[in-house]
Amino acid sequence: MNQSEKFWDNMANKYDQEEKKDELTYIKIIEKIKKYLKLSDVVLDYGCGTGKISNEIAGSVKVIYANDISSKMLDIAKTKTDGRKIKNIEYAHSTIFDERYEKDSFDVILVFYVLHLIEDTPKVIQRINELLKPGGLFVSVTPCMGEKRFLRKLLYLLSKIGLVPIIRSFKIFELVDLIDNGNFIEVETECLNQSSKEYFVVSKKI
Repeated sequence: MNQSEKFWDNMANKYDQEEKKDELTYIKIIEKIKKYLKLSDVVLDYGCGTGKISNEIAGSVKVIYANDISSKMLDIAKTKTDGRKIKNIEYAHSTIFDERYEKDSFDVILVFYVLHLIEDTPKVIQRINELLKPGGLFVSVTPCMGEKRFLRKLLYLLSKIGLVPIIRSFKIFELVDLIDNGNFIEVETECLNQSSKEYFVVSKKI
């Protein structure tokens, strides 16, 4: 088990409580996502956490493949899905580089609160492009800490002493440029929360 997996396993039981503090943002995210979904869509939820988003949008799509590096997060997600008798979500203790995911196989890939936690973001974006069907949508939400200088420095120090995972401090133009350079075209960008600089970005595979 690597350090990131251990951190998120330890966070699993408290994660939903933290999400509730930002409930209005999550409601907004779910409303915005649904506008882009079709009942025929095959969706990948990369880094699904405790399944909050997947469970809420399951009725709007054909099937969701949801993965996460934390087995404890997935256990909570599965419990929610079973409790709601949702049948079209398949969970995997895995990453986006899982070889079972085939090229050009997804209509939509969701990446929420993950891109700033990845060491090689361009590699992940390239993989997302590879897995999407032509014209498929890459939908992400990312806190852009680079917009807040003090917070960026604080998170860097906390990551150095191991209290939080490594966190990349994007500015929004840097994030959009990375995505565009991965053979995507921007469809929509919106700041969901001015205080935390969380950006909702929708891009289409070229």
